[in-house]
Amino acid sequence: QVQLVESGGGLVQAGGSLRLSCAASGRAFSNYAMGWFRQAPGLERAFVAGISRSGGSSHIINSVKGRFTISRDNAKNTVYLQMNNLKPEDTAVYYCVASDRGDWLRPDYWGQGTQVTVSS
Repeated sequence: QVQLVESGGGLVQAGGSLRLSCAASGRAFSNYAMGWFRQAPGLERAFVAGISRSGGSSHIINSVKGRFTISRDNAKNTVYLQMNNLKPEDTAVYYCVASDRGDWLRPDYWGQGTQVTVSS
């Protein structure tokens, strides 16, 4: 089992930046592939970014590529999502996820979510 706690969300103007953090506790953090999903109002949760157990490989969806970066610090049991040049369409609840099978698209664990609101 792993527990995930997100932080760093908030209200920002378009063009601004936020860095989301997700602190993990429980089993060894490096055993998990990690990722971020988001859920915009009226829409289903959707994958945003994933990173491998070692951090050596990652994937970002096209709509945020060049603006968002996922990273992890296994010594701090934390995964990050750096979000730059934010747009109103990035407004959503952002969820940190973990997979002990290494599949960030089909996570086994979810955080409680953190709200990101981008004003125009």
